[in-house]
Amino acid sequence: MSELKDSSKFPSHHQEVLRVGTDLAALARILSWFDRFEPPHISQRIWLQCKTALAEGFTNAVRHAHKNLPSNVPIDIEVTQSPQSLEIRILDYGPPFNLEEKLKTLPEEIDLEATGGRGLKIMHSIVDRLAYTRIDSDRNCLLMIKDYTQSQSL
Repeated sequence: MSELKDSSKFPSHHQEVLRVGTDLAALARILSWFDRFEPPHISQRIWLQCKTALAEGFTNAVRHAHKNLPSNVPIDIEVTQSPQSLEIRILDYGPPFNLEEKLKTLPEEIDLEATGGRGLKIMHSIVDRLAYTRIDSDRNCLLMIKDYTQSQSL
């Protein structure tokens, strides 16, 4: 168990957006970009959970939402950070789906031996809020929120 470190020197809110193509090879660039957001006041375990959620979300956008789309169709990654939480939004141009219904159809336990199909369960178990909504006529937003204050006591 780690203590929540002093966050008084941390900016109140910080937001950035990264646009990449529909290409799994972009994941290394995304994670490198994301590392700039690592706050000093959270544990390494919590930060790795945030990176895992981002990686799973991006991979799902490429493999599922953009499955039949050309590689030049963009995926936007938006990160909003405060001393208390991190919000990750992954915006895609794929067909919408009902996240809540999909989660209900997945097995209770995550199959660690499976070669796929674990991403949604992993994200759901890692973040404090997970939502997927259609935000305009042709884009979807996967929202993941990690609350540092709740997570530090785990």
